[in-house]
Amino acid sequence: MAMASFNVRTLGFPEVRCDDRLCPLALRKGLALLVYLAEAKGPVGRDAIATMLWPESPTEVVRARLRRLLHRLQLALGDVLASDRSTVRLSASINLEIDSRLFEEACDRGEFERACRLYQADFLDGFSPGGCPQFDEWAFFRREALRGRAIQALERVVQEKQAAADYASAAAHAGRLVALDPLSEIYARHLIRNLILGGDRAGAERQLEALTQRLRDELDVAPEAETNALLEAGAAEPPPTQYVSGGRVHLAFQTYGRGRTDILMLAGFVSHVERVWEDARCRAFLSALAAMGRLILLDRRGVGLSDRVGFSPSAEATAQDIRTVLDAASSRRVVLFGASEGGPACIRFAADHPDRVAGLILFASLAKGSSAPDYPHALHADQYDAWLQQLASAWGGPAGIETFAPSLAGDAKARAWWAGLLRAASSPGAVRGVLEAFRDTDVRHLLERVAVPTLVLHRRGDRAVRIGAGRHLADHIPRARFIELDGADHWAFAGDRQAVLDSVRQFVGGLPG
Repeated sequence: MAMASFNVRTLGFPEVRCDDRLCPLALRKGLALLVYLAEAKGPVGRDAIATMLWPESPTEVVRARLRRLLHRLQLALGDVLASDRSTVRLSASINLEIDSRLFEEACDRGEFERACRLYQADFLDGFSPGGCPQFDEWAFFRREALRGRAIQALERVVQEKQAAADYASAAAHAGRLVALDPLSEIYARHLIRNLILGGDRAGAERQLEALTQRLRDELDVAPEAETNALLEAGAAEPPPTQYVSGGRVHLAFQTYGRGRTDILMLAGFVSHVERVWEDARCRAFLSALAAMGRLILLDRRGVGLSDRVGFSPSAEATAQDIRTVLDAASSRRVVLFGASEGGPACIRFAADHPDRVAGLILFASLAKGSSAPDYPHALHADQYDAWLQQLASAWGGPAGIETFAPSLAGDAKARAWWAGLLRAASSPGAVRGVLEAFRDTDVRHLLERVAVPTLVLHRRGDRAVRIGAGRHLADHIPRARFIELDGADHWAFAGDRQAVLDSVRQFVGGLPG
């Protein structure tokens, strides 16, 4: 007897088909349950389901409601569910196909064009069972995770199609990026550039006009000179994003500038090697670093344009990523610039590979992710978890900008850029894994092994990482120099970036050749 085919569409408003027959369900909670079970890949506790679907009702009432709901689903769909006294799951006798799973499998295999075809709308777009905040929260985190992977897939396809001179396809996929993030000038430039390359200058002009209107209406700003220059001077190519495979993970990196010195910058908990250039302040800071030598940027695994796997990258794994990228960039000796959470991995690499490190710069960084009796410079684990929950719940907006960059908190364009970078670089669920890994990071035992010249920079009013953490690094790294800077911004490019650049320039210039 052939297995029944059970197809669940979750990318868009949910829909269920049995043996290619549409099964309309008037039961919104029943539809929510089927989606949840399809995503779960295994049995789910009855009590967990009941609490999720009827959070305010007494235990006996919700159990009875669940029994009635399961019976009505069986009448409508047949034997697609299997249950016992404590759990419910989709029956093993059905052939289950769920589009969100097919989408993720395509991403995992690197089949990004297929993934883009599968992703036609956001997860459960426009659907809620009503009165089920736990289900809605689960759907939100799942939606953001899938959306982040869709953005990454679209970015990869735009790059591939443009490199293959298939400008029409590149423009079509870039148009989808613009629809997902209308205020991103990076995505708008992708679209305008490929329209020009494809010979559709009128279309490029319309897109620039539309972008100009959106930026004016939403942020009261004008497009940047680089965006306008696409139409004035043609479609000049930015330095390309490159990929290298390391341990079955594809890492995205870029190189900018020239010079005898290589400077690899590893950012904090999120990064995106293309969108960091979208903010004028950040771009000016990175350009100034590139003027000191060849700047190397990378997205660690699970973040930005690198593969969205390994959502809990340890300092050891990230140090390996650094080595992989340095090899790909043919860099023999490098100055490592570890900002914030990027610091521990740079410390690990400098301790393990002193022959490849000319110098180490640590900005607003720390050696341990959470406090201990002998390390009071970080948040307690419970405080950290509360902050992490607050950050995840605010994802999609400019989460945390008041802490990370108080001088920019009132700048509408900076807020929009930071919100867009967060969405492009990660998702609430993925960043939770990254930051949980950092909470448990401790490289204090490595500090005395760092034998290279080290510069530790920290702003005295930093609200994200206390200045005591910077002093601790300088006190325990043998060849470290500590410079205390004015200001409260955690980002190096915010506030008085010139003081940071002057210190870095003097340090790099003083390193032996």
